[in-house]
Amino acid sequence: MNGRALVVGEALVDIVRRGDDDPVEHVGGSPLNVAVGLGRLDREVRLATSLGDDERGGRIVRHLDASGVALTPGSVSATRTATASATIGDDNAATYEFDIVWQPRLPEPSADTVLVHTGSIATVLEPGCDAVADLVEQQAETSTVSFDPNIRPALIDDEVRGRERIARLVALSDVVKVSDEDLAWVEPGRDPLDVARDWLSRGPAIVAVTRGAAGAVAVCRAGVVDVPARKVEVVDTVGAGDAFTVGFLDALWTLRLLGADRRDALREIGVDDLESVLSTAAVTSALTVARAGADLPTRAQRDEAVSS
Repeated sequence: MNGRALVVGEALVDIVRRGDDDPVEHVGGSPLNVAVGLGRLDREVRLATSLGDDERGGRIVRHLDASGVALTPGSVSATRTATASATIGDDNAATYEFDIVWQPRLPEPSADTVLVHTGSIATVLEPGCDAVADLVEQQAETSTVSFDPNIRPALIDDEVRGRERIARLVALSDVVKVSDEDLAWVEPGRDPLDVARDWLSRGPAIVAVTRGAAGAVAVCRAGVVDVPARKVEVVDTVGAGDAFTVGFLDALWTLRLLGADRRDALREIGVDDLESVLSTAAVTSALTVARAGADLPTRAQRDEAVSS
């Protein structure tokens, strides 16, 4: 399929602390990870973000270049590059503290973009979050819209407004990937599958819920699909959800289901195709958690794992 992807959202440096070890820095940010993951799978992708013209920003630019990801004009415009301090616990899960200002210079909509993806901090942090949603709404005229809330509660000052912003993007989206932890924040006490069905009724063609070691479940018009997580030795979970998103979107791209002109076909996806898409996403995620940091696989690495 021709066309390219536009990913809109934060790029930052993760400062990872594990026990008494010295901190280690990795390039990160949920949208950046998705852009890099798609680039490593040989998809043409641009990232609209906000970086500082500093040492960490330069490291991010080199990281993107190495994965074939282009920055949109104006992306290097912040006073400093954002950071996220991640502490890895005994269970290998990460908790975060952030230093970020989100006021990006966003591009105009592009007619040759078949996929626009956003999520995480970029969609809830003022002052830039509303501009992100506006761009996504405009880009939907030609593109499949993908959204991953990837919620960071510490950065949401007004929870009611945060939930409203998430609801707006769910309604704009064709594909939503969300974790069970995110849903517990958005809809406390509700069964994640019930929330997924509710979100499906608001507009998306697919809503997928990741559940860590318990695998993932997704709903579409044709029904519900549940797939197990691939068993691997977990190094850390940094980037696990982003890798799942990458595998999910890449599989839909392979099925020629991306682009506004394919919106009706995406809504009619069957459970067999959806199961295949989820399985590809699960493998992509498993390869990532088996390595330190958000080190997403290349297509050759992913294809080898799928066939094994």
